[in-house]
Amino acid sequence: MINPKKYNTLLQYFVLFLTISVLISCTQQKFYLTKIEGKKIGITNSNAEVTEIENYIKPYRDSIDIDLNATLAYAPQNIDKSGEWQSPLGSLQADVSLKRGNLIFKSRENKSIDVCLLNHGGIRAIINKGNVTSRTAFEIMPFENSLIVIGLKGSQIKEIASYIIESKKPQPLSGMTFSIDKNNNAQNILVQGKPVDETKTYYVATSDYLSNGGDNMKFFAKSVEKYDLDYKLRNVLIDYFKEVDTIPIINDKRIIVE
Repeated sequence: MINPKKYNTLLQYFVLFLTISVLISCTQQKFYLTKIEGKKIGITNSNAEVTEIENYIKPYRDSIDIDLNATLAYAPQNIDKSGEWQSPLGSLQADVSLKRGNLIFKSRENKSIDVCLLNHGGIRAIINKGNVTSRTAFEIMPFENSLIVIGLKGSQIKEIASYIIESKKPQPLSGMTFSIDKNNNAQNILVQGKPVDETKTYYVATSDYLSNGGDNMKFFAKSVEKYDLDYKLRNVLIDYFKEVDTIPIINDKRIIVE
């Protein structure tokens, strides 16, 4: 015969056991990282896998080399970025960016770019005398910067001249000229050959990096309009090389010291 007291006690223990089991099973387990192991796999000539890797990438490398090494234009002499206030390569880059950027800007916005300002430090190579290729453009502009058009008032255009004087570098400039007086101030600032109108909005082509204040070009933060042309500066050069036979040497005076 079953003893009711013992049965109730066993039942209570059983219920308690089930309750604890359920609670434990519902508790989220926590795992902790205690050790990290790694090993170095050298890609060297002594590594048997190097040949397989080379054979795998060779078709892609060869295809890219064909595209990069195809002759697009000819340079009659070395074109570099050296100069006191302007340089042959900087002036070329600015002129080309203004010209080709205008093709897009006019068709999209029915407006014209007035000025192009880029940065001396962004030019990372020269154009060597001889054949010019797509590889040349990649060497000059290895970054993924795009062409941006910024709307600035005339007062900010004057700040551009002051910035160039303070930087003491041949910043790539097109569409704008000025002189520097004996007190190191900008005078006779002209945009597209006309005196600056402080109430007018001028459209300045630049890079996305500079448009965000890069190289301390803070005047771009005062923009009244902004347009992304979705056009890589490198591709601007490549497209220009494709359309010309011989690259001109640009030596006109855009900044004159009085």
